[in-house]
Amino acid sequence: MTIAQTTYRQGDPSTVPVVLVHAFPVDHRIWDECADRLIDCSAGDGDPAFGVYALEMPGAGECPVPTAEQTGPVAEDGAYPEAMTRMAESYAAALRKAGFDKAVWVGISMGGYLILELHRLHPEMFAGIMLCDTKAGGDAPATRANRVAIAEECERHDTVDPVMHFAEPHDGDSVWKRSDEAVALFSGWIRSQDPRGVAWRERMAAARPDETDQLAKITVPAGIVSGTLDPSSAPDRMRPIAEQMTGTDCAFTVIEDAGHFTCVEKPDEVARAILDLWRRAAAAD
Repeated sequence: MTIAQTTYRQGDPSTVPVVLVHAFPVDHRIWDECADRLIDCSAGDGDPAFGVYALEMPGAGECPVPTAEQTGPVAEDGAYPEAMTRMAESYAAALRKAGFDKAVWVGISMGGYLILELHRLHPEMFAGIMLCDTKAGGDAPATRANRVAIAEECERHDTVDPVMHFAEPHDGDSVWKRSDEAVALFSGWIRSQDPRGVAWRERMAAARPDETDQLAKITVPAGIVSGTLDPSSAPDRMRPIAEQMTGTDCAFTVIEDAGHFTCVEKPDEVARAILDLWRRAAAAD
């Protein structure tokens, strides 16, 4: 699979880099401001100039939608049972191609699913791990069926309308997420996505493996970020994830007045949490 790389800072090749993995149904751009804040904070504090990169999921942004051969088997319900594993292997190859054998991996939402699968396959490629606004378990049957239904709608009508609710303001959203700026930003990001790529990611995520067993196997420095207004990954839902990371010390960062996209809603606070994780990982490396 093709994995596009965005370089926010090339960095010193002798230092461990930070790799940012985006959420659904958008692309790496959700990390743009947070990555800039991370670089500014680390430079201002005198840290070594570590690399900061974002890797694009297949079918997102400018990345091509995987072929049927690349995707692998199709389940009876239309989900892709091997796609997550194949994508994770492609991420591992992308890191090696960039010249690194390990990184501090940061994943938000669907990006969290991806880095947990990558940890299952290649724990040696982790100097640190941060899970933002995500979960470790697989989808319940109803959630899986809904993902496949959304994928079918996107493909049938060549539209991203079924996922435009991510851009709409809702009661209980953060102040920023309800702003005209936020609506315009997310609407533009989502409208620019290929409907076939949105569908592929839904089918991939629907059949992803349950990664709960990976939590206790994490031994590198770890962090969790959770927005207090996140409808699916609020602090009360993410604390059990931290508690299951029994092989490491996990820093738990609660972001007030933020929902599911903390890196966009509160980029300064998320950048500081990532920088703290990078420092712990660099000290342990």
